[in-house]
Amino acid sequence: MVDKTADVMNNLTSNDNSQVDFCNLLNKPVEIYYFIDPLCPECWSFEPYIKKLAIEYGCYFKLRSVVTGPKKTDITSFKRSSWRQRQKSKLSLSRSREDQVKTDHISSPILTSLAIKAAELQGQRLGTKFLRKLQEYLFLDQKNISDEDVLMEVAQKVNLDVEEFEKDLHSKTAKKALQCDIHVAKEMEVEQIPTIVLFNSEENQDGLKVSGLYQYHTYVNALFELMNRQVRPSIKPELTDFLSHFEFVSSKEVAVVFDWSEEKTEKELKKLQLAQIVQRFPVKYGTFWKYIN
Repeated sequence: MVDKTADVMNNLTSNDNSQVDFCNLLNKPVEIYYFIDPLCPECWSFEPYIKKLAIEYGCYFKLRSVVTGPKKTDITSFKRSSWRQRQKSKLSLSRSREDQVKTDHISSPILTSLAIKAAELQGQRLGTKFLRKLQEYLFLDQKNISDEDVLMEVAQKVNLDVEEFEKDLHSKTAKKALQCDIHVAKEMEVEQIPTIVLFNSEENQDGLKVSGLYQYHTYVNALFELMNRQVRPSIKPELTDFLSHFEFVSSKEVAVVFDWSEEKTEKELKKLQLAQIVQRFPVKYGTFWKYIN
């Protein structure tokens, strides 16, 4: 018998329009465009909400992530050396440069956005995992995620074909994909990040735009308004399935997705820690948990 909870989680990190497998026979009436900048702290804060929305109401919408990129869209070629050459030179980096990376400004935001589109060429699921790992590197480790060495490291972490990724990073295909995303953002007059724009494919009506970061119920209400009805949320996955799928999540993400208090969240995660199912990682602005079983 197929594990439906696992099916749900396997679909959540892809934009393949099948977030909830056991509801895939439904005609999903809503299409959601999710506009994101990988350098945006508010987009990082929005992560728990987009996960929860997909888990509870993924039966009813198709999700498309759109990378807005920097405001200036001069997509040009980049000087490059082979990844192997950079790996060799990386061994000789001084400690002072390693420390400096933590406080460096992002040197080339456009390259970061191109990297996401290059990762997506190997599949939407891998592209989404790549984006998530980029955010972790930036917001938890303060790394310069426009540095090609860092991008290659992230590509390895999420099991991309690194040589293919490096080639795609500087390809016309990735540039055209990013230009398309930027064009969509311009056409929909997206001026603030994060933004979601919802459309109802069953009715000839204008889309509904929600710009900025709000409480979760705001996004649910927007979905209901566009559908012209309220629906029940789907059953949540088991905590262990959620953790095993996403592999590295914050206490806040668990609390938001499962509607738990901070105390209950901590209690449930500590149980799994004692059972050696997860490992705790305190960071500056909270706590993360890595699935290790």
